[in-house]
Amino acid sequence: MNEDVGDGWATSAAAWIVEQGEDGDYGRRCVLDAPMRARIEGRGFRHALDVGCGEGRFCRIMQRAGIRTTGIDPTEALLARARELDPDGDYRLGRAETMDVEALYDLVVSYLSLIDMPDLGGAIAGMVRALRPGGTLLIANMTSFNTAGPPEGWTRDHDGTPRFIIDHYMDERATWVSWRDMRILNWHRPLSTYMTLLLDHGLQLRLFSEPQPTGGTPEQIARHRRVPYFHIMEWQKPD
Repeated sequence: MNEDVGDGWATSAAAWIVEQGEDGDYGRRCVLDAPMRARIEGRGFRHALDVGCGEGRFCRIMQRAGIRTTGIDPTEALLARARELDPDGDYRLGRAETMDVEALYDLVVSYLSLIDMPDLGGAIAGMVRALRPGGTLLIANMTSFNTAGPPEGWTRDHDGTPRFIIDHYMDERATWVSWRDMRILNWHRPLSTYMTLLLDHGLQLRLFSEPQPTGGTPEQIARHRRVPYFHIMEWQKPD
């Protein structure tokens, strides 16, 4: 979650904190949390870096799995909330693109933060530097066909049938996304951009999944199955 001038995070932080609460929003609670927990639990991870940690929710989930965590985020208000909920936690002001960290972590996590980063190449390079040899980079991200939808996104055709519009898929761009008193600048990139950057660092793909909803209203589940929001990738840094 990046807080450059005019990207929306500073002014949206209070609404974001309300939206997430203790358990997260629908996408986290009913789609992503279970498969993300499955990738971190019982695998012997000792020290994780959560890049774009926001209010620290996934740091607290990792701590409950016995993993020591460091969270980094450029939004002061979100870090203040993280420290309020986890006074003994390690939360630092900074951004992936410019963070100066040694290869200390056997797990680096980006949980829906890549879409907020204008310098994706610099961010991924920073995450790779932070990983120990043999370490794991775990990414939850918006699907690229979903981010190619806004600002039109969901609309209705002439007979009222809801449709999701995808356009200019190959064109990388920043788009303002608004919902529930929040207005955030998100980045659309084709999937090949992400894959090429990660492969160019010599990372090895260990998992690619598109998780199904495990809860929510029938309408929420149906909408997600029509136009899935998320995918999960796990990459390993060579020894």
